[in-house]
Amino acid sequence: MKPRLLVVTGLSGAGRSSALKILEDEGFEAVDNLPLPLLERLVRGDEELDGDLAVGMDSRTRGFGSKKLVALMRRLAGRSFEPHLVFLECDDEVLLRRYTETRRRHPMALDRPIADGIARERRLMREARAAADVPIDTSRLSLAELKRLLQARFGRRDERRMTISLVSFAFREGLPREADMVFDVRFLRNPHYDDALRPLTGLDGAVQEHVAADPAFAPFFEGVTGLLLLLLPRYLAEGKSYLTIAIGCTGGKHRSVFTVERLASRLRGEDWEVMTLHRELSPSRRENAS
Repeated sequence: MKPRLLVVTGLSGAGRSSALKILEDEGFEAVDNLPLPLLERLVRGDEELDGDLAVGMDSRTRGFGSKKLVALMRRLAGRSFEPHLVFLECDDEVLLRRYTETRRRHPMALDRPIADGIARERRLMREARAAADVPIDTSRLSLAELKRLLQARFGRRDERRMTISLVSFAFREGLPREADMVFDVRFLRNPHYDDALRPLTGLDGAVQEHVAADPAFAPFFEGVTGLLLLLLPRYLAEGKSYLTIAIGCTGGKHRSVFTVERLASRLRGEDWEVMTLHRELSPSRRENAS
């Protein structure tokens, strides 16, 4: 099995340091702020990695350049190790709130408004974001959820297993950027229009009964389950170690949540390793749902 080289980059404040600590706990040797020229020297020529390595760098790192990084990652294809470019990003308003709460200056705007620094860095990192094979949006992730996502993708490896991440979300808030497959359950009857059900979520029995009673739910669910049970062994046979399946509805709190929970139960019954994330629920409810 090839060792893995992860270059962890992204926007300042999006969680790079936290990601490196998580990867270190998963057995990676972690190095932060390694200058890009030193990384090139490390992997140049016939030198080989003798274990999994995670390297953190961003726009502040000496010698860093987004285009240079992309070119290096392309040159690493086909080597004796497995290279991945992990890009952590976050919505502007969340980054602004994080910097404001911690009273930190943005490294790209030490004498200007934080918003200017965020905009400048986003432009500087455009090429790296486009080339990343593992983009992670931390805007709505708790630290525990970030850990579960990284463990699913880069945890201690067992070639016989594949981790499936099921994510519920609201279409009006945008698609989960990490999704491999997306299903839309907005055609089901919406509990939002029932005054008694509106304040509840798909984790509550009354909402689950309401959605399950829709005549369209059972054939849809059986069709999706049948499709996945056909595809999952093929993905595993191709060496895929993780798969993210997103299920969306309008508000991300009723139909999609229930469908994720029902699908997770069914797949676990078939001996698949499954983790769940309900993106639009409050942090406390999301922790209870996982």
